[in-house]
Amino acid sequence: MIKAVFFDIDNTLYSYDQAHAAAMEKLVKFGEVEFSLAPKRLRRLLDETQQKIIDRLGTNCAAIHNRLIRFQCFLEALQYPDLTKAAQMDQIYETAFLDAMVMEPDLPVLLSELRKSQVRIGIGTDQNAHAQYRKLERLGILTYFSRIVTSEEAGAEKPDEKFFRLCVEKAGCRPEECVFIGDNIKKDVEGARWNGLRGIWYHPGEKEEEQREYPVIHSYAEGLRKILSL
Repeated sequence: MIKAVFFDIDNTLYSYDQAHAAAMEKLVKFGEVEFSLAPKRLRRLLDETQQKIIDRLGTNCAAIHNRLIRFQCFLEALQYPDLTKAAQMDQIYETAFLDAMVMEPDLPVLLSELRKSQVRIGIGTDQNAHAQYRKLERLGILTYFSRIVTSEEAGAEKPDEKFFRLCVEKAGCRPEECVFIGDNIKKDVEGARWNGLRGIWYHPGEKEEEQREYPVIHSYAEGLRKILSL
């Protein structure tokens, strides 16, 4: 019997790709005016900056998602004398990102039905807590979740054992009684399965013909039946 369901956030509860594209468009315009950087060069320099941060910290660390650190290091690489622009860039990106967020269809209905079924509902996400809380607040669904695990709190990114162990601990049930839903096969689905949870791949759009060894949800309208049947 399923007692708890955890959801990833980005590209699972809303379209991260769409929101990120809108935020980068605003950031590129700022870079053209403030730094006289062509769009391609600004994007390339930001990518290079992010890679340097990953080289320094590794990939199993929530700090690699911190945009303020990324923008700070970007300005340092440019030898730009005013680091207040890092905070300004962060604000420009975040405002545009939050404004562009679009929640996945039928998600509130599914969350309401899970709550009626007395299933414990949680969040399991890489990133820092502040950023992810802001997203849930903007979507208007924070009140549905009674448990939240971020990689910042867990001290490790998905699919690390520490992350999923904390999810199970907060769920207050056995791993096999806990479902984890996400868009990333390796991090969300296989990571959950490797650690004894039941992983479900959220993959909206056309249904694929090939058989998979794990359940797939193509829409949240079909989600409740598939979750509770596990």
